[in-house]
Amino acid sequence: MPSEFTGKHVTVAGLGVSGVPAAKVLHGLGAHVTVVNDGDDERARTQAAELEALGVTVRLGDGDTLPEGTELIVTAPGWKPTKPLFTAAGQAGVPVWGDVELAWRLRGLDGRKAAPWLAVTGTNGKTTTVQMLASILKAAGLRTAAVGNIGVSLLDAVTGDTEYDVLAVELSSYQLHWAPSLRAHSAAVLNLAPDHLDWHGSMEAYAADKGRIYEGNRVACVYNVADKATEDLVRAADVEEGCRAVGFTLGTPGPSQLGVVEGLLVDRAFVEDRQKNAQELAEVSDVNPPAPHNIANALAAAGLARAFGVSAAAVRDGLRAFTPDAHRIAHVADVDGVAYVDDSKATNTHATEASLAAYESIVWIAGGLAKGATFDDLVTGAAKRLRGAVLIGADRALIREALARHAPEVPVVDLDRTDTGAMLQAVQEARRLARPGDTVLLAPACASMDMFTNYNQRGDAFAQAVRELGA
Repeated sequence: MPSEFTGKHVTVAGLGVSGVPAAKVLHGLGAHVTVVNDGDDERARTQAAELEALGVTVRLGDGDTLPEGTELIVTAPGWKPTKPLFTAAGQAGVPVWGDVELAWRLRGLDGRKAAPWLAVTGTNGKTTTVQMLASILKAAGLRTAAVGNIGVSLLDAVTGDTEYDVLAVELSSYQLHWAPSLRAHSAAVLNLAPDHLDWHGSMEAYAADKGRIYEGNRVACVYNVADKATEDLVRAADVEEGCRAVGFTLGTPGPSQLGVVEGLLVDRAFVEDRQKNAQELAEVSDVNPPAPHNIANALAAAGLARAFGVSAAAVRDGLRAFTPDAHRIAHVADVDGVAYVDDSKATNTHATEASLAAYESIVWIAGGLAKGATFDDLVTGAAKRLRGAVLIGADRALIREALARHAPEVPVVDLDRTDTGAMLQAVQEARRLARPGDTVLLAPACASMDMFTNYNQRGDAFAQAVRELGA
């Protein structure tokens, strides 16, 4: 056990997915652990009782007061840096780590091999890319897991009984903010668009936290050629000597890039004489689904895998074996010659832009909680693809007004209801607008909580409504 934690007074900020494992691990390492939590609901009390039975102190309903004697705070990633707890910690000289930082420092516990991390961040596409990467690594015969912001605790991965050869790690901007010493083997930033600015304070601060993923990289910093901001983050990073910048593009790749040539994913980064040679990795049809933004995800995953020495055959086999999670540009059914596609996970304009770009003629179902977003650029870019639009949710007027300004010829159905049954009516209206060969696309560009528990429930409601059409 690392002696640095024995007898140390550590405050864990927040219960939940990250806080409970952090408290258990730290207690097991001999620390005096106090958990503070803003909420005092039934779930929190259940978690508190579990920890208190181990000997952990839990304070519910007060996440702002710094417990006396605290020497270290380990915080849940979503807690804002402006919270009074962290202000008090700064004044007292108490360091603040996230659970990712704790996991990083606990690698190699009990003398075991510390598995390298291949890390992924970006505004959109993180989970899919990490899952693709894990599938490729498994196809190469490596012991691996997709962990981190994907919903699987990094702490469990580094302190559990399973030993890994390499980890595929999804990291959010929140997690990166609280992980100052993280140094990945290789990392990728998929894209950058305004998101979570209420938490970070500015786009510049958000980008800077995303860029932390490149700090100290050993082998490759993978960036998006089409998104200059990601390349700028590579240029600003302090990496180890010999670490390379590797781009991915949907076009023909240049040297030190991965890209697409005549329906093939190809590598001109991890080959001999990359000025003249390229290695075929897979066919575009091996990517599921082969939408442009998903091909970009596959190229980023392939770049990280190739940086780790994985063969071209394993890239192909891993992509073929990959099945995307539900509600991510998922084909539900064809009814009367019209395709119905569920991309409920498209909860912001950047994700929806990519989704809309995947189809030629679309009846678009959109709306929900806008989270401060504007829709003019999104509508302008998609206007020529829209057969029609059906709008639902609390902030649908913002999308309706953008359509009126930039696509006045597109017929719009505005459903003035926010109950869950509105989805059935939305699908029925979309069917009325659609023609054979069209795609009815649920890509809301908004959060779901005005009508649904989460984007999963929203997508399930869409799929059920589509099934009723075909019944």
